[in-house]
Amino acid sequence: MAQLSDDCFAHGGRLMRVDEARRLLAEILTPVTSSEPVALHQALGRILAEDIVSPVDIPPAPNSAVDGYAVFHADLDAEAETRLPVIGRVTAGQSELPVARPGTAIRIFTGARLPAGPDTVMMQEDCTLEGDPEAPWVVIKPGIKKGANARKAGEDVIKGSTVLSHGQRLRPQDVGQAAAVGRREVTVSTRLKVGLFSTGDELREPGTPLEVGAIYDSNRYTIHALLTGLGCQVDDLGILPDRLDVVQQALDAARDRHDLLVTSGGVSVGEEDHVKAAVEALGKLHLWRLAVKPGRPIALGQVGRVPFVGLPGNPVAVVVTFLTVVRPLILRLMGGKDTPPHTFRVRAGFDHKKKKDRREWLRARLVDDTSGGLTAEKFPHEGAGILSSLVAADGLIELPEDLTRLEAGAMVDFLPFSEVAQ
Repeated sequence: MAQLSDDCFAHGGRLMRVDEARRLLAEILTPVTSSEPVALHQALGRILAEDIVSPVDIPPAPNSAVDGYAVFHADLDAEAETRLPVIGRVTAGQSELPVARPGTAIRIFTGARLPAGPDTVMMQEDCTLEGDPEAPWVVIKPGIKKGANARKAGEDVIKGSTVLSHGQRLRPQDVGQAAAVGRREVTVSTRLKVGLFSTGDELREPGTPLEVGAIYDSNRYTIHALLTGLGCQVDDLGILPDRLDVVQQALDAARDRHDLLVTSGGVSVGEEDHVKAAVEALGKLHLWRLAVKPGRPIALGQVGRVPFVGLPGNPVAVVVTFLTVVRPLILRLMGGKDTPPHTFRVRAGFDHKKKKDRREWLRARLVDDTSGGLTAEKFPHEGAGILSSLVAADGLIELPEDLTRLEAGAMVDFLPFSEVAQ
């Protein structure tokens, strides 16, 4: 189970900048999961818990990158066509190789080992054959460079080199790389066990009757999907009513079975927001009043010694704070590397005013502009409860704290959902 120092989330006072919050998280959080071996087919999205070192060169021997003819470059005329007898043939996987001699050519196929001697491969499209089909001659055009289309041993991977590093989250190409060096399984971090609640008397399960004043609980399903996308093992613990005793009992019962507890709603300062009191009764909670929009009411603390995250109740604030603050926290708890997502620069297609000393994320979609680049169009409605705005958006525009006015045509940082929502 998770082990945190008692003051792991301690902070109060002024609104905290998001960069400061991220730095503090990096300092105080340590991995809480163990490791386990998994087959490569089950490794996608998991966090590697070992360095993978190649026991072989890739390719293991010189080979051809194309279908064509293996030749000695010294035999080729630099100004005119060269005519050479074809004395052998090599296919991929062939163990016995013909003996090559200067002044001759070997028919060779993509991936086939190069016989000793030839240092260049001419593509078959640039060659013509003459003479007896049983003993042909190949006519080679001039101009090919020495070493063309001939792969060297170890050109891709050198034996003994680290091809995948501890802490990286495995992508499809990483899984393929592990297979390429002969691994059938890899050691990864165990899945983070997360207990997930929603709170609120107004919430109802999708598919049930919806009376006046009630709404369907979308946050829990959104958070569940975000956690699952990160490789967590999520225990859906349902909806808690706005009652202090029930919230406290549920958190108390869940803490011994999970590495992390996550709630949605109930962490503000209203009379019916009981999560803060429940967490403080069981451990500690320090409300991080982050200088962000949307999503200022995000709570980080501990129930006993188990980390706790209290997300806002508004759907957009839930997603933005999860992607920008909670996601790196979870990856760190699972032993992942601290690798911030990539943003890229696009042109703003709108004017915007904001408060100083607060970071904002605006929902936007990208459109092609007349200059051949991309322009970001802001969603017209900025309310933190408009979940459809996230569905319509391609990602988030990030506006720094010092900016107070954005004019159309200015360059802005754009965070695509593809970088973080998976």
